[in-house]
Amino acid sequence: MTHPSIYVEADWRGFDPWRIQPVRHRLMEHPALQLPALIELGKRLESSGGVRTHGSGATAGTSFNHAPKLHPNNQGAAATLADIEHAQAWMSLLNVQVDPPYRDLVDQVLDSLKPHIDAVDPGMSYRAGWIFVTSPGAVTPFHMDKEHNFILQMRGHKRLYVWDPHDTVAVSEPARDLFHRGHSRDLVQWREELRQRAQVFDLTPGMGAYMPSTSPHMVENGDEPSVTMSFTYYTRATRRDAQLHRTHEAMRRMGIAPPAVGRYPALDALTLAAARMYAGAKRAVRLRGSDSMASDSLPYAIPGRH
Repeated sequence: MTHPSIYVEADWRGFDPWRIQPVRHRLMEHPALQLPALIELGKRLESSGGVRTHGSGATAGTSFNHAPKLHPNNQGAAATLADIEHAQAWMSLLNVQVDPPYRDLVDQVLDSLKPHIDAVDPGMSYRAGWIFVTSPGAVTPFHMDKEHNFILQMRGHKRLYVWDPHDTVAVSEPARDLFHRGHSRDLVQWREELRQRAQVFDLTPGMGAYMPSTSPHMVENGDEPSVTMSFTYYTRATRRDAQLHRTHEAMRRMGIAPPAVGRYPALDALTLAAARMYAGAKRAVRLRGSDSMASDSLPYAIPGRH
């Protein structure tokens, strides 16, 4: 499933892995990203729980974690995708790298990006692909993810709102700590006034954005069906930050209020060293979440784990 026009254009000379930025791409015509192929992919993934969906009643303020239950889409993947224009649904095909042809696509794209990324943010791991197929007007609620993310628009138009990954007004430091501990987004709360703090991208086919790890974001689809694909990964830096956040959340449960990750690099280094010593010496009573540290460095994401 190769294609000669796979590539992503970005400002590689000024690339900063912790800065949101626009990108362009040439993946729109790739055969794997056309609706007939996505319908077949949806059928394959649905049998193993690899599809997430909610109805168009979800808003920016809907809990992202609970949107599928709060606003259920009762149609199956094939029926939703085949009539996405009228399905009134948001659908994500999860971890498409588990499907061999789509793993090839994920590798082709991330392999082409890796030399640029390695120069400033080495240690690419936990590669994954996510395909979003959305009805007109549907919304992706306000949330954040652990991975670095190249999000690329294939079909339709959507408005992407992204907040700086260190914006603690948009998402507080305790909320980030809790998120890294167990992927809880319970403290990630939408407020309408946050719009004015966001970077806004009006994405059309061939356009996209780079979103660093834990960049809060929200998406409003345009007036036609949309197909978008995200290529995601961890690096040495994201794994380090995740471990610090998990350790800080454990400290909060003990009544200690640590400073924000990154505010005091020397203290972060000491905290990280202590956490690793603790995990090594107390394997039977590891900090919650430390069992995921090894998986974070695997080549590909594991479905069902974060």
